[in-house]
Amino acid sequence: MLGTATVQAQPQTKPRPVITLDRIVAVVNDEVITRNELSERMKRAESQLARQGTPIPPRAELEKQILDRMISDRAVTHFAKESGLRIDDTELDRAIERIAQENQMIVAQLRMALEKDGIPFPRFREDIRGEILMARLREREVNDKIVVTESEIDNLIAASEKTNAADEFNVAHILVRVPENSGPDQIKARQTRAEQALAQLKGGADFRQIAASFSEAPDALQGGAMGWRDTNRLPTLFADALRAMKPGDLSAVLRSPNGFHIVKLLEQRGGKEMAMVQQTNARHILIKVSEVVPEADARNRLRTLKERLDNKGDFAQLARANSEDTSASKGGELGWISPGDTVPEFERAMDALKPGQISDPVRSPFGWHLIQVLERRSSDLSGERKRLAARQTLRERKGEESFNEWVRRTRDTAYVEIRLEER
Repeated sequence: MLGTATVQAQPQTKPRPVITLDRIVAVVNDEVITRNELSERMKRAESQLARQGTPIPPRAELEKQILDRMISDRAVTHFAKESGLRIDDTELDRAIERIAQENQMIVAQLRMALEKDGIPFPRFREDIRGEILMARLREREVNDKIVVTESEIDNLIAASEKTNAADEFNVAHILVRVPENSGPDQIKARQTRAEQALAQLKGGADFRQIAASFSEAPDALQGGAMGWRDTNRLPTLFADALRAMKPGDLSAVLRSPNGFHIVKLLEQRGGKEMAMVQQTNARHILIKVSEVVPEADARNRLRTLKERLDNKGDFAQLARANSEDTSASKGGELGWISPGDTVPEFERAMDALKPGQISDPVRSPFGWHLIQVLERRSSDLSGERKRLAARQTLRERKGEESFNEWVRRTRDTAYVEIRLEER
């Protein structure tokens, strides 16, 4: 009899999943930044640089730059949290809806477009939340405290008339930040870093790449680009240096309270003639959006009012009875409006109207509007208008400089522990 052989089945081995262990690369106050978070930001930064055609810096340098920016962001958001500032989901949803509308999309289309570009929609939402938070902090901590004196306005107007202040400059810059209360050795080390960046630039290195590697300004990943600005909208330190420069020139290393700067003049052109401006005499009805009055209700209320106006209703009377703007008592009249006086959404809708025409409901950050254009005129830039423009310019300049300084102080007063080099 043949014996029966017993065959034992060998256990099949399945491939083990690869587990990427996360670890902490920095501690900011009571929060941590992990390696995975840093890696995600690195991928996004490299993708952004590639889309811009900017040579990607050495990975170690870019990693340190990205981590430094994440630390500043965490320090600022920690401050916001401690001071009770929040951006709720309802407000965030409205902001994203406006972004979609500005791109002539609905939110679902915007989401698909982002994901096609490799940008996860949840991450996009949090980025927009962060931008709104930054804007609120800037308004509360900086803009509301800015004081512009009449003598400062007089000096700016006088300087503009003496110099070629109408010229506009397309500028890029690099900032090597100096922490508050730094000692002489630390300041010297920061200056040496700025001089190393300048030496590489003079040796032919791409400015955008060096900005991404060295700059600690918010626009570093955009190649340090500040865009077109006239002299009055540039920091005085930059404006003084640019007067002696030609397109393509680099400044020396410049020192400011924030740190060390390098400025490159990309292009220069004559400024736009602003002697004559087109002004619009308009009025509006505003319905604000709130938890009590949702988007649809506000828009529908205005549609009902629009039907009444189309059937010979009295605009001023309806504005007094329904508008939630301070102009309601004046029948919604806003007076003569110059370019830039209103938010872009309102201005675009107003500019598309003919005198006497009433818009459909228009969304702006303030709520929903019906807008009527009464008349238009061309007006010279009067002395009062010049002073208003000078005041706005000084507020913008002071606001930008003060906010950068505020972010620097907030970062410097935070508890920060960097563990990037740990293995």
